Amino acid sequence: MANISSGAIKVVEVIGISSKSFDDAVAQAVKKASKSIKGITGVEVIKHSAKVEAGKLVQFKANCKLAFAVK
Repeated sequence: MANISSGAIKVVEVIGISSKSFDDAVAQAVKKASKSIKGITGVEVIKHSAKVEAGKLVQFKANCKLAFAVK
């Protein structure tokens, strides 16, 4: 997930949400988390899910694990 030669990596799980797509939900997870977590080096998508209304996908969710180096 992260690329460091030594030290430690911390991993946190977040859920990105979008009305556009699963890809945008992942991008939202990284974008929002990067406001409080500095130095994110990797993302692993664990699960996708969606909200359905009247037979249409209306909300996309992506459970993501974000990695960053511990300083």
